[in-house]
Amino acid sequence: MTESDIIKGCKKGVPLYQRALVERYSPMLMTVARRYVPGYHAAEDILQEALLKIFRAIPNYAPTGSFEAWMRRIVVTTALHALDKSWYRRENGDLDSVEEPFFMPDVYARLGAEELLALIAKLPEGFRQIFNLNVIEQYPHTEIAVMLGITESTSRSQLTRARKLLQTMIADREKIKT
Repeated sequence: MTESDIIKGCKKGVPLYQRALVERYSPMLMTVARRYVPGYHAAEDILQEALLKIFRAIPNYAPTGSFEAWMRRIVVTTALHALDKSWYRRENGDLDSVEEPFFMPDVYARLGAEELLALIAKLPEGFRQIFNLNVIEQYPHTEIAVMLGITESTSRSQLTRARKLLQTMIADREKIKT
């Protein structure tokens, strides 16, 4: 069954195609959800809600871009709406002047993907969200600002702080290993 077949079948509401969509794309969408919410069960809830939104919105889906990217965006939006973003609104001031973080490329190269994802998951919620949106999902700060209801400078500063904290966590991890 091709992606096109699944889309057409889901637009018609055929359960066979809906099941195929869930079976084919749930693992990838669950990975996205897990990056934004703490805990497996919370990610399952996000995935469930996002799949419902996908099935409701699929009749209006126009194949102008990647179907996977369209679904990923729904999952990200669903996760962000599920989280309490009140800390963003407390952020004040112009934070454009935050310096760039120190970068240790050799440490990143030695770190496995699973280890890095585990460290990212330990970042505070706001840092983790912006890090995921910018670094992993490749959203520009202008879009992140709109999605989260914050300023671009806040997005940039939170990313810088997330990177610094992640680098500290990696450095601490390296000290423990040696």
